[in-house]
Amino acid sequence: MSDAVGSSAENTYDVVVIGAGPVGQTAAERVRAAGLSVAVVEKELVGGECSYWACIPSKALLRPVVAVADACRVDGARQAVGGSVSAPGAFGRRDRSVASWDDGGQADRLAGMGAELVRGHGRLDGPRRVAVTPAEGPPVVLTARHAVAVATGSDAVLPELPGIAEARPWTNREATDSSTVPGRLAIVGAGGVGVEMASAWQGLGSSVTLLVRRSGLLPRMEPFVGEVVAKGLTEAGVDVRVNVSVTGLSRPDSGGPVTLTLSDGGRLEADEVLFATGRSPRTDDIGLETVGLTPGAWLETDETCRVRGVEAGWLYAMGDVNHHALLTHQGKYQARIAGDAIGARAAGQPLDTAPWGAHATTADIHAVPQVFFSDPEAAAVGLSAAQAEQAGHRVQVVDVDLGEVPGAYLYADGYQGRARMVVDLDQGHLLGVTFVGPGVSELLHSATVAVSGRIPVERLWHAVPCFPSISEVWLFLMKAHRDMKAHRG
Repeated sequence: MSDAVGSSAENTYDVVVIGAGPVGQTAAERVRAAGLSVAVVEKELVGGECSYWACIPSKALLRPVVAVADACRVDGARQAVGGSVSAPGAFGRRDRSVASWDDGGQADRLAGMGAELVRGHGRLDGPRRVAVTPAEGPPVVLTARHAVAVATGSDAVLPELPGIAEARPWTNREATDSSTVPGRLAIVGAGGVGVEMASAWQGLGSSVTLLVRRSGLLPRMEPFVGEVVAKGLTEAGVDVRVNVSVTGLSRPDSGGPVTLTLSDGGRLEADEVLFATGRSPRTDDIGLETVGLTPGAWLETDETCRVRGVEAGWLYAMGDVNHHALLTHQGKYQARIAGDAIGARAAGQPLDTAPWGAHATTADIHAVPQVFFSDPEAAAVGLSAAQAEQAGHRVQVVDVDLGEVPGAYLYADGYQGRARMVVDLDQGHLLGVTFVGPGVSELLHSATVAVSGRIPVERLWHAVPCFPSISEVWLFLMKAHRDMKAHRG
């Protein structure tokens, strides 16, 4: 614990938050803004997975790799680039970005907002009670007057395969905190972690093999995204193998390479293997059984992130644990919603009086943005074309070659990318937008505004993009939509 927690009276707070990652910190910030007292419980580092083993270190490692690749795509700059990315330099940059895994700064931030940091493993102990077991010293019980918020995040899932324990595989943690470049790295899984780490470690000097169980990469996005990303990875030197699974692993007890047995009958030898095969909620040991819930389960919540099935409605869950969207930015959004709802309910006020306005207490999931910072980048918000059709919408799919946009071919010689918007023909607004190509992450927020705001497509004609920027893709999309509409009419 950061400070000694005093008597039982002093151990009572308006709100107790379990988990001090970005989501838990945001929830604490919002309830403090409502004038409520809050204790935040954390068993590892204040800042959580995102700050030390996921979003921040992975992007710190990726940036020098992509910066060099971007320079090599521009004649004039290409000639100035000599040699490869400095792995020690990239690791040093990563270490600075995570404050060398020292959470003092983030702990100070919590203290600055008036939250009490309680270090230790927190478990629910009946209604509105959290028992904390510190690394040293006796357990402490915290009582919440109004709410307990669970923001414990998720863990990497390792499949049950013969020899996997002996293989000592990497998860996202080892993939982001390692300071040794493996000569050969096998990556199993082609979701966000898989493609990002393939870009990063290939650029840092590994010979990377990406093993994909399905026929394409990034399967939850539009199919063309995986095709473009696979092409970019292959051109960078990654050996991308689709329709292949790992059926077993072996590694000598003394160390040495790991051997992967594959479903196609082949074998692959690598110095390290990274499994990027999904996440599970960190709810197996947080005392859910003491309040009638199932340990290890995802927590089902309402539109204010209040957990369903808990009498009196005092338990909230935001971020990965509610399984709405395993994304830091979405978890922080949910924490703002939940924090304001807790504050309004504690004050006996209608929920529409919350600081974010009439819709502040709706944790909306219809316009979830996501970016994968592979090379090239992949970005999407809302529904894909297939998802929209499955949901019963009558849609028009509008595709544009990003390489035709002047800003794109000025950004990179031979720019390769694509954009798609999915239009609801009955309502006249966008259901989803997808981009793939170098630098497209910065295009996504405009799409998020359009999708979340349900802005009529005809109104988007009046959002004039600057010339010559890649954002002019919006003008190309509007023209393509108009031409398709005229042809249809």
